[in-house]
Amino acid sequence: MSQEGDYGKWTISSSDESEDEKPKLDKPSTFSLPHAGQGAANEPRYTCSEARKAAHRRKRSPVKFSNTDSVSEVSPPKRQRSGSQEDLGWCLSSSDDELQPETRQKQAKNIVVREERGISSPKDSAAQRPGNPTPPAHHRLEEEEEEYETSGEGQDIWDMLDKGNPFRFYLTRVSGIEPKDNSGALHIKDILSPLFGTLLSSAQFNYCFDVDWLVKQYPPQFRKKPILLVHGDKREAKAHLHAQAKPYENISLCQAKLDIAFGTHHTKMMLLLYEEGLRVVIHTSNLIHADWHQKTQGIWLSPLYPRVVHGTHRSGDSTTHFKADLISYLMAYNAPSLKEWIDVIHEHDLSETNVYLIGSTPGRFQGSQKDNWGHFRLRKLLKEHASSIPKGESWPIIGQFSSIGSMGADESKWLCSEFKESLVTQGKESRTPGKSAAPLHLIYPSVENVRTSLEGYPAGGSLPYSIQTAEKQNWLHSYFHKWSAETSGRSNAMPHIKTYMRLSPDFSQIAWFLVTSANLSKAAWGALEKNGAQLMIRSYELGVLFLPSAFGLDSFRVKQKFFSGSKEPTSSFPVPYDLPPELYGSKDRPWIWNIPYTKAPDTHGNMWVPS
Repeated sequence: MSQEGDYGKWTISSSDESEDEKPKLDKPSTFSLPHAGQGAANEPRYTCSEARKAAHRRKRSPVKFSNTDSVSEVSPPKRQRSGSQEDLGWCLSSSDDELQPETRQKQAKNIVVREERGISSPKDSAAQRPGNPTPPAHHRLEEEEEEYETSGEGQDIWDMLDKGNPFRFYLTRVSGIEPKDNSGALHIKDILSPLFGTLLSSAQFNYCFDVDWLVKQYPPQFRKKPILLVHGDKREAKAHLHAQAKPYENISLCQAKLDIAFGTHHTKMMLLLYEEGLRVVIHTSNLIHADWHQKTQGIWLSPLYPRVVHGTHRSGDSTTHFKADLISYLMAYNAPSLKEWIDVIHEHDLSETNVYLIGSTPGRFQGSQKDNWGHFRLRKLLKEHASSIPKGESWPIIGQFSSIGSMGADESKWLCSEFKESLVTQGKESRTPGKSAAPLHLIYPSVENVRTSLEGYPAGGSLPYSIQTAEKQNWLHSYFHKWSAETSGRSNAMPHIKTYMRLSPDFSQIAWFLVTSANLSKAAWGALEKNGAQLMIRSYELGVLFLPSAFGLDSFRVKQKFFSGSKEPTSSFPVPYDLPPELYGSKDRPWIWNIPYTKAPDTHGNMWVPS
């Protein structure tokens, strides 16, 4: 079926989804423009989703915009008042932010690396990366950009961490924005800096790894230290990851079991063991250059946890039970290579932690086990530790994400039934079960958001919504709001962060805030089965929940500017995007990755031709 829209003519390919409730593979739609720059040379050196592959190809072989009559300028538009939702057209897409490992790069050789940690130094496998002659800084390829990437070395990172951020919630640094908007942000090199501790070993939990790039982010003196990569890759993708790691004798791998179809290992966490103690980092970035360059990403950085003093009877746990919950999460992997890290956590004092851990692990859970993971875990914590809200039905919920799964034929199938029921739970006073009247605002970038972003259309490679799923759930469009982040200087840095929160009707107070790897999908959060008796979760996810009660407060005030420092009370919570969110206008469309956009150029003067 061919259709004409504001961004060019596109053709819908037949969907491979046999069941609307299950996430499926994203496949590019067909279109009439010529293919550009095909071939293995244009494939990323790490395994990733088809959407990210398309973005990589377009960065290497851009399709220049040629119709100068279509648009007069490409600068970001001024914010407009929200308009009608009529004629919004298609809406969203399939499965999680990163797609199934089975669909990813198949060029790997059948190489297997030891699954046990080694201790000797990595072999030098760095190769010269091809590059174009003297391109503008913002047009450089990812491989070239590595040497230009900045960290926070010019600022006193330690002093910044020590002052004015009781929540320990940070954003990643973004290249190409005002320096003031990076003044309190962190690059991965900052996190791995010797300022944070004398590293002995580390574990990196993630979905997507560029091993060569990752090793370069460690300070030279730490690059020979043991690194454990916890991944979910299978078959060809697993072989490719092993091939990447083979030159580094200090790198070992741990494969997370994914026994339920379409699940992913989506958790993003670092465990950093130092001579001085232990640190836990829970974040939203893949371990590839693009995710730490010009995207909005979130980080929770733990305090430095000291060793438990032997002879004392303290458990070393916090009032939020973070230590016990982290150990339970790691035990769910049932992986021998994680036993060492479980022992390390046991040996440290995590009592200074003031956040709650919310994880998802694959499985089917019944009885009390239902409350351990996914949205039922959030429901339990909100019931036990959140303060009751007078007139709570007027307090809206915000969900902000970079991908969404199949939601079903209408809102009653999952979104506004079991999932929203968890999000509106507030204190021990039981609410009458049933549909809640609390407003639900979903934030997801529009086509215009992506077109006018720092990366241009290739930013949409990490927003992998397909037309196949979009056309099946048009009802979602009425919930959609634009991405806008003037408060943090990141309106043009497309979000890969995922956040959920509940606010007062005037958007000045926060009842709770969650930063997580979990997108808006059943695979990530879980879906009830067996008439509500069983919760089924496909993927691994991890996030931290900020509750005012853990900070001695009834609610958080919304911080007016994310990086305003000491000008606002320390109890003000830094929300990384603008409030209230702005509803899509009548001409706004959600970004869909596998159709072309040819009628208006992006900030690099290019069109989007995904394959």
